[in-house]
Amino acid sequence: MTISTISAISAMRQSTLQTLGLGTALEIFRNGRLPASARDLVDEVFGKVGDRGALVISGANGIVGAGKAMQLGSRLEPFGVPILALDFPGASDGMGRHYPGLAKTFGREGAARIMENIIRMSYNGLCLPQQLKGLKPRFLLEAIPEILDAKKAHYKLFRSAFPELEIRSVTSGFPSSELGVGIAHPAFPHEISKIWEMVESNPSSLIPHPSPIPRLFWALGMIPVPVSDNWSFVLDVLFCGATLAALRYHQASNMPYWKIDKYFRKLLGANPFRAHDAIGAKGANFLTWSCLHHLKRQYGALFEPNADLNERKDTGQEYYPLNHFRPLVNWSFGRDEEEDFKIRILGPLFQMTSLILHEKRSHLAHVNAIGELCAQFRRGILAVIRGAGYEAAMKIVKDYHKLHPQAKKCWYPEAFEQIGTPEWQQLYVNAEHNGRAGIITVSRESYNSDVDAELNRAIDWLAGENIERVIITGDFHLSTQMVGADTADFYPALSDVKEGLRISGDWSRTARRLHDDFKVSVGFIGGKRCFGGFLELLMHCHYLVSVEEAGLGMPEVTLPVVPGMEGCHWPFRKTAPEKWPGLLRLLLSGSPVRAKEAVGRLVDYAGPIDKCLQTAWKIVTGADHNVARRKVKEAALKKLPKDLALPDSENNAVEAGRKAIFECIQASCAATSSEALLIQAKHSAGFMASPACRTGRIGAELKKTMEV
Repeated sequence: MTISTISAISAMRQSTLQTLGLGTALEIFRNGRLPASARDLVDEVFGKVGDRGALVISGANGIVGAGKAMQLGSRLEPFGVPILALDFPGASDGMGRHYPGLAKTFGREGAARIMENIIRMSYNGLCLPQQLKGLKPRFLLEAIPEILDAKKAHYKLFRSAFPELEIRSVTSGFPSSELGVGIAHPAFPHEISKIWEMVESNPSSLIPHPSPIPRLFWALGMIPVPVSDNWSFVLDVLFCGATLAALRYHQASNMPYWKIDKYFRKLLGANPFRAHDAIGAKGANFLTWSCLHHLKRQYGALFEPNADLNERKDTGQEYYPLNHFRPLVNWSFGRDEEEDFKIRILGPLFQMTSLILHEKRSHLAHVNAIGELCAQFRRGILAVIRGAGYEAAMKIVKDYHKLHPQAKKCWYPEAFEQIGTPEWQQLYVNAEHNGRAGIITVSRESYNSDVDAELNRAIDWLAGENIERVIITGDFHLSTQMVGADTADFYPALSDVKEGLRISGDWSRTARRLHDDFKVSVGFIGGKRCFGGFLELLMHCHYLVSVEEAGLGMPEVTLPVVPGMEGCHWPFRKTAPEKWPGLLRLLLSGSPVRAKEAVGRLVDYAGPIDKCLQTAWKIVTGADHNVARRKVKEAALKKLPKDLALPDSENNAVEAGRKAIFECIQASCAATSSEALLIQAKHSAGFMASPACRTGRIGAELKKTMEV
């Protein structure tokens, strides 16, 4: 693979942090602090304490405006930034319906503080309320309907009153060049999702720019993703394109929408029609039509809305009517029918992706992540294409063109010729080094076979660069937590023990490389939680450093599955016998603990974020750090607890999981470390193929997702 060198740091590919002007992960550790401060950026955008201005959200009672008032209000309230919620008189109370969720998350007192900081105002659309001046608006987030002339008139109204005001539109489709303002397009659900597609003042270059807005959003704990200034950016090319492909299949086959959703979910993981109903069919249908209508004008018939969508953008009719007869009219595809479905769905999506790549709409890791985090694809669209391979992807699009020849206009097959490059091959895992210490970053919150393969390539690359010291961590951007294994990868193992043995064995051997292939390895947990397979992975490092409030746990028993990345013996081999009952309780209860309570048992150091960054860097560079290295005991362990009194679970599957995990602990700990890898893999594989696992949550998801 080629190497890019930036400020004496060599990397497999560009870090996504660099697209925000936030440097690299290695620089974060070397500097011992995060690259942006929320307090400093709030001062820069809204003014200093005593002279704070307001955030104005227009269209604040709509789905987007209300959700973002809650999300931004909760983050800006501690800094004393007032939220001004502006809408027409008589608009429905979109914010009020979010209050129960706010109270559940922040408690009644916290929710009350947030709501007290939100000032509601009405206006007639022609002139602004006089009271606005006294609140000193500094930033306008526009969330009014997708009508271009109305949006432009709205900006003119605000700019005439507040010439220095920062303005961002939440538009799904209009580019900045049409609107005359920057873009901050949020993903649904708006009160929860942290993803924002952002177009700034230099939108075509995807390089750091002077605006502090994306860095402020990042420092507030959200996920800004820079995109170039093209119609519908990335998310709505994929989301609206997926919906259009599904609508065209309905037109060709007359298959009901709910059935198309089931096969779409099996193929890619998303439910385009259910998603429109969940968002609100009236608004979502119009937005989808609007994006496709303008894309068609720019790029041709590939994006042309069909008659069904043209009708629904006016009627707002839902796709799932009440009391529909789904349980009574079920059937399955034949092989030829399923292949036809695959061509009609993947063909246009692959072609649309070629356009995104041809126009360089975003960093490839961003494009892939947007498909997963926003469009709800099981695997990002680039990972799907990479998995299919160049020849197969070409054939799918070619076969699609036989069915829809007028769509050939914007097809860029050369965009897929780069599949072998690091940008394509390292969508989830990157590696950097400065000649002495390396950093491996993982940008996916759940571990799957794509991550496993990329992690092995990253380790190989560092070995080829003669790097013997490494930190492995989340990427400080797209991955804000590590939630464990992607259980969708387990589906084949529920009916084939060999598949379970392959997954557990391969993933465990990858984890062991962090222990065996480096002189010093440091796992770093910087997000809210680290569970399951990711915790097992990082515990293989010689040291594990975590922010003190992070939740750590092994929730496999609740699924149930038997931990398959050596969680049933590896932590015992690193821990003093008096702490074994605590490990046993962790594995058999599934209950998490705070990192600060798990020092010496799961982690080696826990503290505030800056201290953790500094400690990890001292360890990996060989400086004085005063953190003891816990050795892994190779020999069989003796005097393990033979029982642990836990209250009986009312769930039979959980009880079966506890028994299987306990048996795996006893068997793998009674062997040497070398022998235990295969022993625990066999236990994990055997249980995945058992009735107890198939009747648990993973089995239920398999049935719901794959057995159509």
